[in-house]
Amino acid sequence: MPSAAVPATFEHPCDAAEFKRPARAGVELYRAHIVRYAFDPHTHEAYGIGAIESGVERFRYRGGDHLAPSRSVVLMNPDVLHTGRAETEDGWRYRMVYLDTGMLDALSGERGWWFDTPVVHDPAAARRVSALLAAMWRSDDALAIDSGLLELVETLRPHVRGAARPVASTADLALDRAVDLMHAGLDRSLTLEQLAAAAGWSPFHFLRRFKDRHHVTPHQMLMALRLFRAKQLLAAGLAPAAVAADVGLVDQAHMTRRFARMYGVTPARYQQQLGTRPAR
Repeated sequence: MPSAAVPATFEHPCDAAEFKRPARAGVELYRAHIVRYAFDPHTHEAYGIGAIESGVERFRYRGGDHLAPSRSVVLMNPDVLHTGRAETEDGWRYRMVYLDTGMLDALSGERGWWFDTPVVHDPAAARRVSALLAAMWRSDDALAIDSGLLELVETLRPHVRGAARPVASTADLALDRAVDLMHAGLDRSLTLEQLAAAAGWSPFHFLRRFKDRHHVTPHQMLMALRLFRAKQLLAAGLAPAAVAADVGLVDQAHMTRRFARMYGVTPARYQQQLGTRPAR
């Protein structure tokens, strides 16, 4: 792989990650080969669907460690923070597509798909998912991409464990109010007391319950939400310096470091891949 395609933040010359957005809104394609890099907890706030083409990935998801070997399918629900690193010496090569909730609802004709397990050991499905994602990556034909998305959903249907998400408890709803406050306050500093008040709990009770449910601290969650919002704004063509201010990060350099830790590419490289770099 040409060294020019590797972000400067990568420590190994074989590490590379690339994003692409087709014409269809609510869809983002991704492919990568990661050997040494370790991704910080991050979110895509979309369904993550993909296949491991070689090697083995280890990642944290919903409080557990998971291994995704070659010829396995990766299925992630929206809003779930996760990490990622190589388990094998040669790293792992994989393809993903991130589908907004509304997009998957429209494709499947159903609401609220939910995956019980993030790794499915189904070599035939993995080969099909990988082939479909590769074809979509190569294609500039909007109709072909839309047709491939439908085939992808049909391939996954046997692995959907329920047509609805688990019912939220009263405690879940309280914690959701704190996350809503984070979304509303990405551009300002938030205190533990403010977040706890949104949930209706004492500060350290809230801190414990938040970590128990999300498996990250409120600060890690807030940073992941800020960087996801930054990703959306960069995709829309906003200048990185303006994006950094909009999502409450110290400056563009701070955003660049954190963005690369979560997504594997710098903001400038991400915009270049999508063709949305702002005019100078």
